[in-house]
Amino acid sequence: MERLYERTFSPSPFSPMTVSPPQRRQLPKIDPVTAQVIAGALNGIALEMGHKLARMSYSSIIRESEDFGAAILDADCQQLAECAYSTPLQLGPIPGYMRGVLKAMEEDGEEFYPGDVILHNHAYYGASHGPDIGIGIPIFRGEELIGYSFTTAHHLDIGSSSPGSCGIVDAVDAFAEGLQFKAVKIYEKGVKNRQVWRMLRQNIRSAQVVVGDIEAQVAACRVGEQRFLELVDQYGLDTVLAASEVLMNYSERMIRQAVEKLPDGTYVAEGFIDGFLDDPDPSKKDLKIAVAVTIDGSDMTIDLTGTAPQVDDRPINMPFVGTVDIAIFVTLRSVLLDTALMEYVPQNSGLTRPIHIVAPKGCLANPIYPAPVIARCCPGNIVADTLMKALAQVAPQNVSGGIGNIKVVSYSGAMDEDYWVYMDITEGSYGGRYGKDGMDGVDTLYANTRNNPIEDIEAHLPLRVTRYELIEDASGAGKWRGGLGSIRDIQFLAPGQMSLEGEGNKYAPWGIFGGDDGTPGGVQILNPEDDEVQVLPSKFPCRKTKPGDTLRTISPCGGGYGNPLERDPTLVLEDVLDGFLTVESAQRDYKLVIDPATFEIDKTTTESLRQQRHDST
Repeated sequence: MERLYERTFSPSPFSPMTVSPPQRRQLPKIDPVTAQVIAGALNGIALEMGHKLARMSYSSIIRESEDFGAAILDADCQQLAECAYSTPLQLGPIPGYMRGVLKAMEEDGEEFYPGDVILHNHAYYGASHGPDIGIGIPIFRGEELIGYSFTTAHHLDIGSSSPGSCGIVDAVDAFAEGLQFKAVKIYEKGVKNRQVWRMLRQNIRSAQVVVGDIEAQVAACRVGEQRFLELVDQYGLDTVLAASEVLMNYSERMIRQAVEKLPDGTYVAEGFIDGFLDDPDPSKKDLKIAVAVTIDGSDMTIDLTGTAPQVDDRPINMPFVGTVDIAIFVTLRSVLLDTALMEYVPQNSGLTRPIHIVAPKGCLANPIYPAPVIARCCPGNIVADTLMKALAQVAPQNVSGGIGNIKVVSYSGAMDEDYWVYMDITEGSYGGRYGKDGMDGVDTLYANTRNNPIEDIEAHLPLRVTRYELIEDASGAGKWRGGLGSIRDIQFLAPGQMSLEGEGNKYAPWGIFGGDDGTPGGVQILNPEDDEVQVLPSKFPCRKTKPGDTLRTISPCGGGYGNPLERDPTLVLEDVLDGFLTVESAQRDYKLVIDPATFEIDKTTTESLRQQRHDST
């Protein structure tokens, strides 16, 4: 088994490192005011990095959806600050990226010099998956390495077996997923490595966009390097590190206090992913995710033993470092340190110190190279969702019902001798929560990207969005109902191709504490010429399209929370008036009778129906 342990100024799971880890410094004591001032400055640096990256990027997945990360690390790869506007699945893995870089450099006998810039995307060396390219700059002060400026971003293509960087669901191994870079220097001692840049341009579809996005990452990292050095010059390195250590210790203390409030014991839950529902091989579908949460004082162990074995020739496996750990960390932070219920806790490496993660080698959550992993996003959401189900046993007011997973489509086509590539996300939904309904039409859990405006799609691509709306009458009933998923129709205006990765077409989001399950999602291809509708599974490899072909993606709707008969009747009526619920469903699920002519509640008949339901149970 592989396990993530608490690390404080000690070698990481990727050690040994080429650049020796810094000796434990004797840091000065620092007053709380100075620590907060430096914390604000570090956060400002990370935010500026993120703004620079978003503003300079070519692709909508970075510019509009904000599928990127930006952070400052210390010399021991501890995250000091991050750009809060970016997504957890890009931000969280950054320390793992950098540790993977150091491991790869140690293996090859390489070392850092001032002026170096690293490109890294190897999924078995800390990266989340191949399309999420990391760019890192070692920050030197004189001859001393004092930290790293790092960005990650999702790129439209990485030279995989079919166009795009999502929907590569037929990759047989990691090599079929695209170019793999292990700590490749794209600048060395300040000199641009032009041969690497040439290789990128020659082996990636839509190269102008992708290479432009990489250049934007480099520029953002340079901003982080410059601003961090300015901060160190102003306060001194020891003072900056002392403030960072105070903040990390504070974050650790807060997460430990939250864990300590929970009763000791082990709490288990299971979830399932569709896998490849159209595959005759039973080992490729209906795949179990097993989670056991053990609480021991202020420490917590998340054990994924019992999770289905890896699928050797399909890319739904999940990197242990970079995907599985991030799904767990972001769920724990959301459940235990909910900012709607308590003060803000700084996001840094201190939050991970009390959390230990175990997963057997060779399972979906800890695959063995070169098992493919590019379509790891939606399965990772089920890891987070199942962990939340286990935590419901000890933190019932801090969790939601089951989430409606997303669907990610790669649209592409040839233009003369080049490609256009576009990545589109059909948002999912959250389950009902204590005191609140589930959120409608949002990217869920650790992905958390923004949707792309229709105007941007239609202005730049030969695509037309013909339908985009919330799904009606499908959320899980409950005292607090599940969220509504979204439905999206995109039509090709020119010949092209598409591929899709998603989850949740078979397994509905679970209801909780008496709430009803939500509804599964769906995928259809519409052809207006012959009025055909073709139903597809939740993932399919690249397939050709002709003008007029339309892909319809339907996301699942979240599970309900609590007994539906306890829902405030006025809220049920509001859902009917808003078109979220039909009069018939209100009577069936909530035993609430509404006059369809006046839209007034028939209190007498409602009370009779609810009493009958109560007597029968």
